[in-house]
Formats: sequence, structure tokens, C-alpha cells
Amino acid sequence: MFASHLECPKCLTKYDTEQPHQLCSCGSPLLVKYDLAAVAARMSKSDVAARPPDLWRYRELLPVIAEENIVSLGEGMTPLLKLERLGTRIGMSHLYLKDEGIIPSGSFKARGAAVGVSRAKELGVTTLAMPTNGNAGGAWALYCAKAGIAAVIVMPKDAPAIPRSECAIAGARLFLVDGLISDAGKIVGQAIGERGWYDASTLKEPYRIEGKKTMGLELAEQFGWEMPDVVLYPTGGGVGLIGIYKALCELREMGWVSGELPRLVAVQATGCAPIVRAWQQRAAESEFWENAHTCAFGITVPKAIGDFLVLDAVYKTDGCAVAVTDEATLAAESLLATTEGTFVCPEGAACMAATQKLLADGWLGPDERVVVLNTGCGIKYPETVTSDPRLLQPSDRLPD
Repeated sequence: MFASHLECPKCLTKYDTEQPHQLCSCGSPLLVKYDLAAVAARMSKSDVAARPPDLWRYRELLPVIAEENIVSLGEGMTPLLKLERLGTRIGMSHLYLKDEGIIPSGSFKARGAAVGVSRAKELGVTTLAMPTNGNAGGAWALYCAKAGIAAVIVMPKDAPAIPRSECAIAGARLFLVDGLISDAGKIVGQAIGERGWYDASTLKEPYRIEGKKTMGLELAEQFGWEMPDVVLYPTGGGVGLIGIYKALCELREMGWVSGELPRLVAVQATGCAPIVRAWQQRAAESEFWENAHTCAFGITVPKAIGDFLVLDAVYKTDGCAVAVTDEATLAAESLLATTEGTFVCPEGAACMAATQKLLADGWLGPDERVVVLNTGCGIKYPETVTSDPRLLQPSDRLPD
């Protein structure tokens, strides 16, 4: 393993990687640091290209030491689809969709679960607990089942039904709370303090982000080790956006990519947009968003513990943060399906709606290479279709 240590991005305190760690003593998330010169000397782009098409092809940039501790369901190397028909329709010549909907568990959360659970297994964790809006709980429950680790999952009672079923069928102990993910987090925090479980909450352990960063590594490889111009990412906890930025920075330090990093766009909903409000104010951190609500349930996060890392990535890449309405999200979900045959999750659809908005505003150019991140499979959210009356117009006769 080439991971040298854990480091706090706020106070720069270093921690060893041999013991389980949660947050820094100052309260900040910890990030994994690597000996990137040694990684660059050990592997080449041709080495990576010859490996199996999963996220473990980048194992030198991942924190798991022993191969026997890897817990995998075949996650990674999701397709990068060029949206030809949709791009022509809205006036964009290089529009792409990174589709995480085909990954195990049906969402990008499998990446974080694969690496996070593998490292937890390696560190001797026997029980972990986490709050979730749905998909993370489902993914971590499934990977914990494969690893033989007990999982305790707490999620809002209004979370989508399918992730709840994933947790249950995987044997996790599932608890539903009348509230938001922030309320679920308080319950998990109290239980961890009382019972000594491993806290797998977003960014409260340092390894989930390492799985998520492989989206950035894949994007670089899929673009021939060049950079797209813009990446739009649906942002709740923001781990994926932080991870993509971390991955591209590591590749640039290794000399595998050069030039400007893509402008990163944090996409939120108008009903829950703490990152957008902070970006508009040029603030370093966000404030709690009261009465959060959106059809894109996965980004209903009133206050992210890693908000300062999200904003830092957006600022340093000259990106932006944008909020879209639920109506625009549902329209974009339908547009992607009817033009490209891609049934995306509402969070991914929000990114498509944001693309249209930024193009209309002139922030995006028609010839830029733009990547929309779809973070999950649309069939996990049947309620977004049944709630849209435009999509339910049955007829009792065939057309003439």
C-alpha cells in the first residue's frame, strides 16, 4: 500500500493508517495521503489499461493493503456515454453522461462501500453504523454482508422504499426516523458513543471518499488521460465531488494529466441548497438549511460535514454551485429517457437540468466537453415517475 498517512485538511495534523480513525481532534474529516512519487514509479498507464475493468485497477491509489481483504461485487468502470441526440437538441456538441446506474446496488454508493468496507474489514471492525438517505445504506449493508460485518442503518422514514428493502434483505439492522438525515445522524452519533461501533457516516471515516474518487480516475482514463472542461455533480454530502477533485489533483501531481482541472459544479435543489447559498456569498462553509425538501431525496442534506471541502474544490476550479427546481429535475429525467434511452435517478436528472440552466445563462459554452454525473438507476425511484402526471396518460385504443 502506498498510503503514507491520514491528514486533516484544516489543522494539518497527521495520523497513522494502522489504527481506526474517525474525525480529527479538531472535528474535521481526515483525508488519505499517498506517496505519489512512489505510485508513479510503480505503475504506468499501460499497466492500468491491462487490468480488469473495475475500480481496483487503481489499487496503488487505494488504501487497502492486503488483496484478501478486498470486498468486491465488480464495481467500477461505468460507461461514459456521449449524448448525441440530446446534445443536438439543446445545442451542445460534446455532452457526456457518466452513468453510475449500472454499478452493483444500482448507485455510485457502491464505490464508497467497496473501499470503506474493505478497509474496515482490514482494520478489524466487526460492527459499523451509519445514517443514510437510502442508497448508501443499501450499498453498505450489501457489502457488509459479503464482508461478515454487522451493519446498523438509520434512515428517514420518507426515504425511497427500495434502499430500505436492500438493507433489510442484506440482514442489516434498519431503523427509520421521523425526520431528515441530520436527525438520523444524531441517533447514530449517540449509539456510537454508547456502544463503541465504527462510525461509517459520511466523511466520519476516511475511506469512503477513496472509493468515490475512482469516478475521477475513470473519467481521466476514459478521456485518454485528458481533462473534460466541466463536471456537474449532484451534491448532498458532497463526497463524490470532493473525491473527483482529489483524484484529479493526485493524477496531476503524478504527471499523468496536465493543464487546468475541469470546472466542478455542485448541483442542488431549490428546496435544499446550502452549498449554493454559501457559494453565492463566497463563504467557506454553509449554514443549516431549514425545512429541506426535494424529489431528489439523495441530495436532501441540510448541512454537510465536508461542506468546506466541496466549496474549496468549486472555488479552486473556477466552478460554481447551482440549484434547480423539482419541476426542472422531473422534466430533465423525462428528456434523458426519451432522447437517449437512459432512465436516470432524480439526482442525476438534476445535473441535466443544471446543464440546461447554465447553458442558457452562458456559463457553459456549446462546444465545451461537459460531463453530467448520473449517480443511480432510475428504477430505484419509481415514485418520480408516478408523481409526474405528464408521464401517465394511458389510452384505451391504439393510435391511427
